[in-house]
Amino acid sequence: MLERVSPLHHATVYNSEGLSLSFDRDITLTQVAGAAKALKTSFPKLPDAVGLSVDYAGKILMRIGPSQIWVIGTPPDPQDGLFLTPLSSSRTRIVLDGARARDVLAACAAVDFHRQVFKPGQFVMTGIHHMPVLVHCVDTSIFHLYVMRTFALSLWEVLADATHS
Repeated sequence: MLERVSPLHHATVYNSEGLSLSFDRDITLTQVAGAAKALKTSFPKLPDAVGLSVDYAGKILMRIGPSQIWVIGTPPDPQDGLFLTPLSSSRTRIVLDGARARDVLAACAAVDFHRQVFKPGQFVMTGIHHMPVLVHCVDTSIFHLYVMRTFALSLWEVLADATHS
């Protein structure tokens, strides 16, 4: 079997006072779609609205559409009315952590990242340097950025440059 290799496997993790830029070498990401009843059966605790996430049974559930959920962690068992699309091989997760993380994101995307507006548990799909990126606020100063693996190195370079400004 072929080994999955991150497009960032040669990237140097960035650490400075108040900021770190790193990546997760292996994530399990599955898009789950289906009727509301099938979703509720698999996930009794769902995010209330698009753009919100919840932690449930060791997984992160992100509502990306009215009947679509991204599951970070072990995917649910297939069942009638539920459609699973594995996305692990197509996405890379970059982690931006520290007191300056919001400033770096604000310099890269036209989104209000102020802590009173963009709170833990929220996410937004935006563009950073012409690349589609899902930005998830995990904690007050921790952000996970999901990007298609073909753009991962470019996004890494943009973020690394922004950390120096």
